Amino acid sequence: MTMNRICLLLLFVCIGFSGYAQDKNFYIFLCFGQSNMEGNAKIEPQDTVNVNPRFQVMEAVDCPAINRTKGSWYTAVPPLCRCKTGLTPADYFGRELVANLPEKVRVGVINVAVGGCKIELFDKDHYEAYITTVPGWMKNFIKEYDGNPYARLVEMARLAQKDGVIKGILLHQGESNTNDTLWTKKVKVVYDNLMNDLDLKPRKVPLLAGETVNADQGGVCASMNKIIATLPQTIKNAHVISSAGCTDSADNLHFNAAGYRELGKRYATQMLSLLGYKPTASN
Repeated sequence: MTMNRICLLLLFVCIGFSGYAQDKNFYIFLCFGQSNMEGNAKIEPQDTVNVNPRFQVMEAVDCPAINRTKGSWYTAVPPLCRCKTGLTPADYFGRELVANLPEKVRVGVINVAVGGCKIELFDKDHYEAYITTVPGWMKNFIKEYDGNPYARLVEMARLAQKDGVIKGILLHQGESNTNDTLWTKKVKVVYDNLMNDLDLKPRKVPLLAGETVNADQGGVCASMNKIIATLPQTIKNAHVISSAGCTDSADNLHFNAAGYRELGKRYATQMLSLLGYKPTASN
C-alpha cells in the first residue's frame, strides 16, 4: 500500500470517528440570563426524582460537593446552574422535551447565569467595564466563571458541539434592564456573537426569551415585558415566552417553584413547535 493510500485511509478513519462522536440526536440548548435563569426557588423533592437520563446538563463550574466537574455531562437533577442555585426554567424545559421527543433523542442544557446582572455582562466587548460597576456579591458569582460568563458559555458550548448539535438558546433576563429601550439591540449583540463564535446559523438556532414576572402576579418589573415583546422585531428568529399566570414568590421579582415549572414547560412547548412536534405528554 502506498503512503498516499495510507494517509487517505487514516483520514477516512479520523472522519469516521469524528462523525461518530457527534450525535445528531443529542439536542443541546444554551441558557443564560440573570437570577430567574440562575434559579431562585427552593428545589423541592418532586424536582429531584424521575429525571429521565436522556435529559442531561453540562456543568459549567466545578462542584465537588455534588460530585460534578466543569465540562462534563450529568443526568439533569437540579441544580442546573451553579453548585447551590435553585430551580430554573431549564429544569422543566428539558423534562418536557424528552417527554415529547422520540426515544432516540437526548436533550442537553448548559446554564450560565448570574443573579442581578444586566445584559451588558454577556457583551464580550464591554463586560469588563460593566463588572467595575457591580456589587461585591455579584463579583463573587462572576468569579465562578473566571470573571467572564460569556466566555465560559462559549467554552462549554464548543465542548458540547463535539457531542451533539446546538438547537436553540434560552434567555431569561431583563429585570436589571427594566425600561431600557436599547435592551433588544443589546441582546442582539450577544446573540450575533454566539452565532459567530460557535459557527451557528441564525435561521436554525432560535432564541427563546421569557417574560419577567407578569403584572397579573404583581411583578415589580412587569413593565419590561413590553420591551421584551418587541425582541422578534430585532432578532428574526426570536420568540417570546409568556409568563402570564406563572406564580411568583413574595418579592414579586422571582418565580416560585410552581412558576418555574410552568414557565419551563412553555419554553418547551415553543421549542417543540419549532422542531415540528406537538406536545402530547407532560412531565
